Amino acid sequence: MKNNFRVILLLFVSMSLQAQKPYKLEMSYEDSPLPPGPNYSLNEHWSALPMMKDMADSLPIGSNLVDMQASAVADVFYIYPTIFTSKPNNEYQWNTDVNDSRMNASVDNSAVLNQSSAFNGTCKVYSPRYRQAHYSAFTTSDKASAAKALALSYEDVRTAFEYYIEHYNQGRPIVIAGHSQGTIHAAHLVKDYFDGKPLQEQLVEAYLIGMPIKHDAFQNIEASNSADHVGGFVSWNTFKKGYIPKYYNNGLHEAICTNPLTWKTDEVYAGKELNAGGVGLKFKFEEELSDAQVNNGLLWINKPFVKGRMFINIKIWHKADINLFWMNIRENVALRIAEFNKNKERNGK
Repeated sequence: MKNNFRVILLLFVSMSLQAQKPYKLEMSYEDSPLPPGPNYSLNEHWSALPMMKDMADSLPIGSNLVDMQASAVADVFYIYPTIFTSKPNNEYQWNTDVNDSRMNASVDNSAVLNQSSAFNGTCKVYSPRYRQAHYSAFTTSDKASAAKALALSYEDVRTAFEYYIEHYNQGRPIVIAGHSQGTIHAAHLVKDYFDGKPLQEQLVEAYLIGMPIKHDAFQNIEASNSADHVGGFVSWNTFKKGYIPKYYNNGLHEAICTNPLTWKTDEVYAGKELNAGGVGLKFKFEEELSDAQVNNGLLWINKPFVKGRMFINIKIWHKADINLFWMNIRENVALRIAEFNKNKERNGK
């Protein structure tokens, strides 16, 4: 009976993910009131801080892992993806209010739980709340409004990062991580604060996931092509094997694609036995959840290896870019931090 219920639930989730149509904004950016800006001296304007109890401290159900933030020697600055997809429930249309408790709960119980937690084994987790742009910023024909909404979001992320550097970092190694809209802002951070700048010496790695990043996105920071390379970036966008999205030529055709099971950019197939585990429904740990193969800028997977997989018909696995490879990311962060510290010792720093 339980297995039957699980199959039905997987089928429902698969169908609902495919059918979801985010709300389309009609109001121009100029006609939408601006929500008040965040104050990063207040804990409530962070979705995760290492000294605060939050969803980034979570560990998957069924795992034997431990939150190691208290003793972590490195930091992760994590920027969550777009959660603002529905019809706005207040006067703010293009950007969210960081004081919106319902939106904050949605952010914390989805992205922060499922994504930032992958880093709590070796990093102190810092994740700012920011006035994220509505999903319409990626679909509207009103490009001017979209650009302004995203620029406001990045203004917050940049302000939060500067506050983090001044008040929290204390010269520690830094991991930058983002997903989707978060990756857009994370890539800007890398370019503005690390690429050829003094902070580049503190960069362990940038995990720029869920958005196409070109090989020449940065002048002094290159795409990593091994599990232990440090100071570079990795990136991937996940789809069903054989599927090419309609928007492929909008950037994916030129994108760096890292296989998170091998941490290489070649097109060698990696079977599920290389998957150390992902997180599924209700944040449950699933061993050998997915295989992976790079194909012309896309990361292709077969159906995840769970009960009821025959009923899964998802083509775009964007929401699960991190979930599918959660444990591999966790282990890779640990490896890169260890290698980063070895390099510092070798160089006498």
